[in-house]
Amino acid sequence: MDLASFAGIISGISLILAAMFMGGDMGSFLNIPGIMIVFGGTIAATLLTFQITDVMSAWRAAAIVFREDKKDPNVMVSTMVELCTLSRRQGIVALSKLEFDEDFLKKACNLIADGTKEDMMRDTLTIEIDSMKQRHFIIQDVFKKMATYAPAFGMIGTLIGLIQMLTRLSDPESVGPNMAVALLTTFYGSLLATLIFTPIGGKLRARTMLEVINLEIIFEGAISILSDNNPMLVYEKLSSYIPAKLRKPMQKKVMKR
Repeated sequence: MDLASFAGIISGISLILAAMFMGGDMGSFLNIPGIMIVFGGTIAATLLTFQITDVMSAWRAAAIVFREDKKDPNVMVSTMVELCTLSRRQGIVALSKLEFDEDFLKKACNLIADGTKEDMMRDTLTIEIDSMKQRHFIIQDVFKKMATYAPAFGMIGTLIGLIQMLTRLSDPESVGPNMAVALLTTFYGSLLATLIFTPIGGKLRARTMLEVINLEIIFEGAISILSDNNPMLVYEKLSSYIPAKLRKPMQKKVMKR
């Protein structure tokens, strides 16, 4: 579990609820028509903008943000060094017999084992990385658009509430409560955009950048293995993707088949 994401959402909601509770009646912050306008409008506009499969993929990706820890690039550097050591000792064909959880790493090893030319390998893996970036961009854009739509529908709800309030100006006592109800939709929209949609989109962008680093490490590691570089050179090259203070020393071991 990503503790930072979990702590952020829980602390944010808790502090807002505490402030609402300390300020008065919690029931005054509940307005069903306003919730329908903001939530329903945001979802409807999002479905109009994107395909439903993209929206579903975005929410599945959001769940991953809270469920899974980020992948340490040091682990991938260590993996590529081990693969380099194995290929030098047992030949590049041995890489095709290994099992991996990462599809990109498996593809890279199969290309190496097949003796693919360097130019062809660069083209193939570059296409894979670019395609991943595009898919992730669409997912991030879903939350960016939702962060835009929610405050807009909040304002629409406020305008609806103001119109309803102005039709009842003959009753001065109803102006205050009606104004409060009208402003609630703006509150809902701003809350969703600021606490939910924008942070999730930002977290997904950060995860994409980290995943790109891991894929670049695999990419450059595979080219180095194909060029028959020694493990120490591979380590020095790939560790450059990681800040100096976060780099782990090279571990000398051979992967088990």
